[in-house]
Amino acid sequence: MKHSFTGPARVFALALACCGLDASQAAVQGWLSWRGPDQNGTSLEKGLPDKVDVKQALWTADFPGASTPVIANHRLYIMGYLGEGPDLQEGVACFDAETGRLIWKQLYSDYLSDTIYKRYATSSPAIDPETGDVYILGTQGILAGLTAEEGKPLWQHALMEEFGRLTFPNARTASPVVDAELVIARGITANWGAQGPAGDRFYAFDKKTGELVWSSSPGDRPKDNSYSLPWIGFLEGKRVLVATAGDGSVVCVNARTGDPLWRMPLGKAGINASVLVHNNDKVIAIYGTPYEPGQMVAFKIPKAAPTNAAAGPIVFRRAEAEIWSKDISTSTSSPILVDDTVYLTSEVGNLAAIDANSGKDFWKLKLGIEQRNACPIYADGKLYVPILNEPGQKEESGDEAAGGKGAFYIVKPGASGGEILSHAVLDGRCFGVPTVYNGRIYVQTSKKLYCFGNKGNNPGLPPALAEEKWPAAGPAAQLQIIPSEVLLKPGEKISFRARALDANGLTVEEVKDVKRIKWAHYIPPTARVRSSMKAEFDEDGQLIAGSEPVPSAGAFEAVADNLRGTFRGRVLPGLPIKQDFEVFQLSETTTNTVEPPTAFAYPPLPWIGARFKFDVREKDGNKCLVKTIDNRFFQRATVFMGDPGLKNYSIEADVMSEGNKRKMSDVGLINQRYKIVLKGNEKKLEVSSNDELFRFSKEFNWSPNVWYHLKARVDVTADGAGVVRAKAWPKSEAEPGAWTFEVPHQHAHQTGCPGLFGFSPQDMRVYIDNLMVISN
Repeated sequence: MKHSFTGPARVFALALACCGLDASQAAVQGWLSWRGPDQNGTSLEKGLPDKVDVKQALWTADFPGASTPVIANHRLYIMGYLGEGPDLQEGVACFDAETGRLIWKQLYSDYLSDTIYKRYATSSPAIDPETGDVYILGTQGILAGLTAEEGKPLWQHALMEEFGRLTFPNARTASPVVDAELVIARGITANWGAQGPAGDRFYAFDKKTGELVWSSSPGDRPKDNSYSLPWIGFLEGKRVLVATAGDGSVVCVNARTGDPLWRMPLGKAGINASVLVHNNDKVIAIYGTPYEPGQMVAFKIPKAAPTNAAAGPIVFRRAEAEIWSKDISTSTSSPILVDDTVYLTSEVGNLAAIDANSGKDFWKLKLGIEQRNACPIYADGKLYVPILNEPGQKEESGDEAAGGKGAFYIVKPGASGGEILSHAVLDGRCFGVPTVYNGRIYVQTSKKLYCFGNKGNNPGLPPALAEEKWPAAGPAAQLQIIPSEVLLKPGEKISFRARALDANGLTVEEVKDVKRIKWAHYIPPTARVRSSMKAEFDEDGQLIAGSEPVPSAGAFEAVADNLRGTFRGRVLPGLPIKQDFEVFQLSETTTNTVEPPTAFAYPPLPWIGARFKFDVREKDGNKCLVKTIDNRFFQRATVFMGDPGLKNYSIEADVMSEGNKRKMSDVGLINQRYKIVLKGNEKKLEVSSNDELFRFSKEFNWSPNVWYHLKARVDVTADGAGVVRAKAWPKSEAEPGAWTFEVPHQHAHQTGCPGLFGFSPQDMRVYIDNLMVISN
């Protein structure tokens, strides 16, 4: 098997080599990310088990999920979930890799998601090879850095509230990846400004501070979310990531700057299987859905790149680069690469071996009837293959993720076929990818976590491999400003760091004297709202937000020694928040085909997720926020307008839905990660935080084309429990003294951004006016 450097898990060893140190001195050893050190699902370890017997498991743990264990310094880290119904929580647990002893766990409640069927823990942790720190991304969008020893928080981001990350019923959540000093995460987001339209985006954070270093929007409009893990390596002198995307393409992004380089459209739906990079000259990708079969495609890696970052990625046609293709597909299971052979489990449960150079079939072996999420791994001359369902096993009704039993195979591949060495039936369905390390096999099902193998250290662990060095940086060509996006309160200060990068994005030097940087307000040429952030830099190079309690957003350009860089930011006042929309000038005109030309204004620029989903228009003699209906992709919209750390507040607004007695839409408010919604067709007042696990309603017979007033507050006690309170009444009437609805929650959300919600599935607009958020 050929083994050359490709992996982010080995970046620290590269950095040591650049400093003249031996790679074997790296502090952390193990299986540090779910695709392994070569990013292709393979290991050089010898002496691994040939058979698996469930009755002789080395240990098991009641920690279900669809995650892949990662191993570092004799500890196992894995995502999973515990609890039932409204109190189900998802998170990461740390176990002793040999004994299964629980060392620590960090669990988080789901919120504002539409996850169904307990489809939790579909991502895997990533381990920093330098420090051993653990990085996770939860279904609800919590990205967190944790210490290895005790699981103490290093930093945390609520990607939903800070960047507009969307959730989906399938709950596919991408695993973070560590690359040198960066932690890279991804998701479909609808942020603000130029990133307001929904896009499959990558975000790179400083692994120590959590500061955003760059964000990237390399694809076209997404058709689905994607949780494929990027391949990271060097191509044409650039540090790049290559990944499949939600728009049905393969994208390539500069991993040091976030600049999109190229895009190769392939499928008609989002692609979830991770790519393989073979011999550093071709990409092998596979796509398809359970309802629309796809293909496996190999194409030459494009060598062209945009002339400048603003030009966007170069879009290549498949016919220009395709080497081979074949009619085999999978929706979410990723292929692996062993020398020149690709192994994968297809959508219909066939384990297949394919020539990476020609696409020729070597053999197929029928193992199951369906495969989802999980993929094989290869080590010690064997394939370790989980299959979603054991054939003939009856699934439990009503719980797609947790029911049934999975199959686990060990197969010895040969030139013309695969020999089954072992077959075991596991408790719970197999969604997760197994890990093999130090003589043991680890696999998680929808019921529990298994460990098979032998006690003690395995002498068959491979030695540390010599690594190649990073390319030397060239002349400085640009500045990188960190953080690249900020959120401030009025009067708040923040300092920035700056790096000089070469044309390929490699670091030339850190700018030590930030005082020599000249800062100026910057409006991108493509900006539709030509607005400035209400903030200025002082003599010490600190940005100070204006004291006026009004929201604003914009960008700044930094210039030093003829090098340029930008960042963007928002200023959002704390409580109270009041907005009646009367100050907005209706200077734009609609051009869609579903209505006559209508005057409107764009919604407040600093609000997350509002762009293209809401407009400001005139209604009943007043200006108000109106849900758009011209784009069905945006028929459901969640808007955030504050800091995720806010708590102990009330939110209220006037609301209305168009329609008739049988055809209305939904409109609501968000308070501390709870949705309080008037359901039009159901004639209900609903409190929810997850559409399946935490959803409670009460009859409320409201009428279309009538203004109502909606009000909510959340009260949390010292023990972490809480009550969500809501009331609604016709705007023309006096406020009732009692709450219409009160919902208790044992694990109440402690903080959360105030927000708005609109759902117009039947072309009925909803209206929001006279918004107010005040402290309790």
